[in-house]
Amino acid sequence: MSETKTPLEFYFDFSSPYGYLASERIDELAAKYGRKVKWRPVLLGVIFKATGTAPLTEVPLKGEYSKLDFARSARFMGVPYRQPSRFPLPTQVAARAYYWLHERDCAQARAFAHAVYRALFVDDRDISDAAMVLDLAAGVGVERAALAEAIESPAIKERLKAEVAAALEKGVFGSPFILCDGEPFMGADRLPQLEARLAGKEF
Repeated sequence: MSETKTPLEFYFDFSSPYGYLASERIDELAAKYGRKVKWRPVLLGVIFKATGTAPLTEVPLKGEYSKLDFARSARFMGVPYRQPSRFPLPTQVAARAYYWLHERDCAQARAFAHAVYRALFVDDRDISDAAMVLDLAAGVGVERAALAEAIESPAIKERLKAEVAAALEKGVFGSPFILCDGEPFMGADRLPQLEARLAGKEF
């Protein structure tokens, strides 16, 4: 009997440029080594409060560099990218929608996540707007009225809070943050190191 391999845990915020870049590669990378990926959207605003940090673009000196690096990293990885005109954005609605969808159809939730990320970082659309989130969900076959009701429910709001709290307990302090057999990898630029670990290389 073949050994079941532990899924990777992929923590991200929908307003994270590096999270977006990782999202375009993580599933393919994991599948190459017989792994699945658990996608877990979190809220960087809550994480930044816990860690005493701020969005890169709001940090003196780092801000302009970070915008250059977002675009350069995207070109290096071969991923389409356009710096959003509104950035960063609140992502609670998109994250709630993801968790609700994931409980019903994992593949649909994954398609929705890609649609949200690409809407922000390719098409410069306002993913903080609930109507936009519903439009994107409808575009991947989600029943709009049911999702509209779900994202305002106390249950899904508590689910997202619990997910963020659990992420903090695991040491998640940014996006993307990937756990591979308990070992943390922070940032899209760590994907080569993650691949080496998946390949069984020691370093």
